[in-house]
Amino acid sequence: MSKAIVYTETGPAEVLHLAEVDEPRAGAGQVRLTVRAAGVNPIDWKIRSGAYGEGSLPATPGIDVAGVVDQVGDGVTDVAVGDEVFGFAVGGSYAQYAVASDVVAKPPSMPWEVAASLPVAAETAQRVLDLLDVAGGDTLLIHGVAGSVGVIAAQLAIARGATVIGTAGERNHEFLRSLGVTPTVYGDGLVARVRALAPDGVDAVLDTAGKGALPASIELRGNTTDRIVTIADPMANEYGVTVSFGGGDRSLEGLRQAASRYVDGALAVPVRETRPLADAAAAHRSSEQGHGLGKVVLLS
Repeated sequence: MSKAIVYTETGPAEVLHLAEVDEPRAGAGQVRLTVRAAGVNPIDWKIRSGAYGEGSLPATPGIDVAGVVDQVGDGVTDVAVGDEVFGFAVGGSYAQYAVASDVVAKPPSMPWEVAASLPVAAETAQRVLDLLDVAGGDTLLIHGVAGSVGVIAAQLAIARGATVIGTAGERNHEFLRSLGVTPTVYGDGLVARVRALAPDGVDAVLDTAGKGALPASIELRGNTTDRIVTIADPMANEYGVTVSFGGGDRSLEGLRQAASRYVDGALAVPVRETRPLADAAAAHRSSEQGHGLGKVVLLS
């Protein structure tokens, strides 16, 4: 038996509790990790809340995971027992042990909480920037730039030679400027503020916030939905805007690039807060509030 965070019904954060569960086993093409850290993503609490239906219960949340390989399944040749890795959990990462099929090596200098912050954020950032075809000379607008995906996407876009304007709360503006982002506040008057910052217009828009910014985005793009992508707005289909969610076939190249850039000092990965595994409910409440830079991380 081992310990994991479990919920047996969907609902508020309080449905999460620490429980004894059967130890997971690595199947073919998988590894099992002794979990050191698990990142909290919005999708975790949206699923827990029942926003996507009840699903299969009981369940353990968590996609982002970082830990030490302690079991290797059949067919795995590039990872060995004892390796420190991070990647995507199968069946939940808020646990003592987690199974994963997509992992990359964790650099020795990278803290566990940073490693657990990167999988979803780095893969998503790489995927949407490629989808938007962001390149040198572009001006990219990111809604919710202070979040985990926004911070990584902004830095990768700037590395491509793009100019980045981002919406965020004022308390995060100084940090964003240190990354090379031009920040502005969200809310009423957004179109005028962005036009003042980008008189020649914006070439692409990434919405990570999902808080009603699509009409302004379309207007800023010259009343077209071309080169606008949201990863969070449920109204996207009504506006004809492209939605890009994770899952399915994931490219690990974004994770490898993020790890390399972090080691080189070329990628900042803020962590909002860390909490012990047993405090998963409090971690979800903190993540749901949506304030602060970076991701909430659970440490095992």
